[in-house]
Amino acid sequence: MKLYYSPGACSLSPHIVLRESGLPFEAVLASTKTHRLADGTDYYTINPKGYVPLLELDDGQRLTEGPVIVQYIADLVPHKQLAPAAGTMARYRLMEWLNFTTSELHKGFGPLFTPGIAEEAKEVFRQRLHKRFAWVESQWANRSYLMGETFTVADAYLYNVTRWCPLVKVDITAHTQLQAFIARVASRESVRAALAAEGIA
Repeated sequence: MKLYYSPGACSLSPHIVLRESGLPFEAVLASTKTHRLADGTDYYTINPKGYVPLLELDDGQRLTEGPVIVQYIADLVPHKQLAPAAGTMARYRLMEWLNFTTSELHKGFGPLFTPGIAEEAKEVFRQRLHKRFAWVESQWANRSYLMGETFTVADAYLYNVTRWCPLVKVDITAHTQLQAFIARVASRESVRAALAAEGIA
């Protein structure tokens, strides 16, 4: 398999999950600025959407959209318990977290990374994110990860987006449970390896 990624982007989530899975894969740098690979290939010829992540399977099929990719990887290695079994309520809870993260958190950062948007407008988006993160904080109840005591793909994604907070002045330091979660995930071998491989450790 090949994972097309850009350092620190949302492709970090499947990168972490692949390392958790133990499956062999090749990480291919795809710049989100130039939309070129290291060899000069136009990334749009690989993914017409132009963004990462993209997972290319061994048979040539390609999957896009992070929440889908991480569930696909998890289902390849069910013994790793990176996602509950399909069809169970626990799996739907996992999907609930993935959906919340992608729609309410991930997308909320977009305007803050967009050049030319007035600071007053950016503050509106920061406040929205503050409310969303406050809700996440309220959901912790003496558990280590989002789904309990087992690390899942939802944790990789939430960790991924929290890394953007300092870059765009979203202060989540008051959320003590979330801070403990971030530290817990950051200490995992798979996370350290993914960050080092992307040059953002």
